[in-house]
Amino acid sequence: MSKLVIVGTVAFDAIETPFGKTDKILGGAGTFIGLAASKFNIDSSVVSIVGGDFPQDYLDYLSQQNIDVSGIEIVPDGKTFFWSGKYHNDMNSRDTLVTELNVLEHFEPKVPEHFKDAEVVMLGNLHPSTQMSVLNQMTQKPKLVVLDTMNFWMDCALEELHQTIKHVDVITINDEEARQLTGEYSLVVAARKIHAMGPKFVVIKKGEHGALLFHDDSVFYAPALPLEEVFDPTGAGDTFAGGFVGYLTKTGDYSFENMKTAVIYGSTLASFCVEKFGTERMQNLNDNEVYRRLDQFKSLTQFDIELT
Repeated sequence: MSKLVIVGTVAFDAIETPFGKTDKILGGAGTFIGLAASKFNIDSSVVSIVGGDFPQDYLDYLSQQNIDVSGIEIVPDGKTFFWSGKYHNDMNSRDTLVTELNVLEHFEPKVPEHFKDAEVVMLGNLHPSTQMSVLNQMTQKPKLVVLDTMNFWMDCALEELHQTIKHVDVITINDEEARQLTGEYSLVVAARKIHAMGPKFVVIKKGEHGALLFHDDSVFYAPALPLEEVFDPTGAGDTFAGGFVGYLTKTGDYSFENMKTAVIYGSTLASFCVEKFGTERMQNLNDNEVYRRLDQFKSLTQFDIELT
């Protein structure tokens, strides 16, 4: 069975949307990626750090999903990373109310020995130097390295980001970040410039407008499934990444054609994530629901046309 290493935050979130608000709940990029990838019955390990305030029940739950948690460092006298945000009525924009790095401030990832030979590595949104330190711990070159990043690192660690990007096969960023990274408004031109930085594949996420996959001169577009209600967008991008990388780890096929299917799986799982607060929907998701929604995606995008 193929192995997947995921590095990313395991954290507390407090969220407010037009539909309600929560106290501290389970969150973090590593958590959302791990839960989505776990739907593919693979061996995965989340590498992260939490404080002594992090409930053992959460760690037990992740373990029950066949996620190896031995790479999650626990600092007994420390506090877990905490983020709080409030979404606007359009659900596309939000205000960050609180960011407390806590133990994350001095995080030095330690990949478990039995995962240092993993075929696939998913570098969740962290400082580029932290992401690079994970690759340096691998005992053999992974068959696939996927990196997620954001505009914050482009503002304060651009040189380190460029160095790390050279070592990855796939980068996943949103449209705004692609434009900032390249200085190009056209996403086609932006993807070409990112290709030149190192990645063979570029995934540009467009939120409720779907996702684009670029490889050389080939482009694939996957729409987002139209939903009656978006309850909480937190973690949707990470869930997309988890579905994408989980499917690729399961199949072991890293071709452009197979990545098209991986994008659909990522979009499908992300469509569930937004239906409840935090990780609640992902925790109660079963295979039959996923298959039904995949069928909806197929109906949404498939058509017959006669070219005359």
